[in-house]
Amino acid sequence: MLILLSNDDGYFAPGLNILAEHISKIADIIVVAPERNRSGASNSLTLDRPLTVRKASNGFYYLNGTPTDCVHLAVTGLIEEVPDMIISGINDGANMGDDTIYSGTVAAAMEGYLLGIPSFAVSMSQHNATHFETAAKVIVELIEHYKAKTFPAPILMNVNVPDVPYAELKGKVVTRLGKRHKAEPVIKSTSPRGDTLYWVGPAGSAADAGEGTDFYAVANNQVSLTPLQADLTHHQQLDALKNWIN
Repeated sequence: MLILLSNDDGYFAPGLNILAEHISKIADIIVVAPERNRSGASNSLTLDRPLTVRKASNGFYYLNGTPTDCVHLAVTGLIEEVPDMIISGINDGANMGDDTIYSGTVAAAMEGYLLGIPSFAVSMSQHNATHFETAAKVIVELIEHYKAKTFPAPILMNVNVPDVPYAELKGKVVTRLGKRHKAEPVIKSTSPRGDTLYWVGPAGSAADAGEGTDFYAVANNQVSLTPLQADLTHHQQLDALKNWIN
C-alpha cells in the first residue's frame, strides 16, 4: 500500500513522526504536512496566493498552507501515484463532538474522502499527550484490518485514542459524535501599547456524552471509531422547510 500522511500540527509534530515511523514498517508512505501549526483551520483551501512546497531532511514534504491544501496538492499533482489511503494525525488533543467541524486534522482526512480515497483522522484524547505510540499501534491495526477486509465504500473515520499505555486500552468501539456545551467566553488582555487583545476561549465541556458517544468511549479507555460524512443536509427538516416556505 501507498499511504499519504498529513496533520494540522505541522510537519515537525511528534505525533506525525511517530505515526510515520510505525506505518512505514507495513506500507510505503509519503508525508505532506503544513510548515506550522494550523489547528482549527477546518476545510479551508488557500486560493488567494500560490503555495510553496519544500522537503525536510527526513524526507517529509511541507508547505505554507492548510491541512486541506496539503492533501489536495498531494493527490492532484504533487505525487505521481494516487495513494491507497490517507491518514491524518496523530493530533495532540481530542477531536470529538463539535470539534470535528473546526478540526484541521479531520479536514485533511475529509479532503481525501472527497477525492474518493479511504481516510482516517486520528487524535489523542488530550493535549500534551504522552502515549502517541498507543495511537500509532491502533492505526497500524486498522490498516492491517482494512487490507485483510476492504471496507465496501470510501470511508471517513474519526479515531480518538485514550492517552494511556497500549496495554490499558479496553478495545475499540464504533461511536457517534457527542456534543459539547457552549464555548467559554473570549479571553481579553491588554497589549503593552494599550490595545485590547482577544483570545478565543476554550471549548465547552461535554454535554451529550452518554454511552455510545465518542466522549463516553474515550473516558472508559476505549478507542472511539466514528464514521463521518460530508453531506451537511439536515434531512429531517426537508419536509418541515417545504411546508414553511409554502
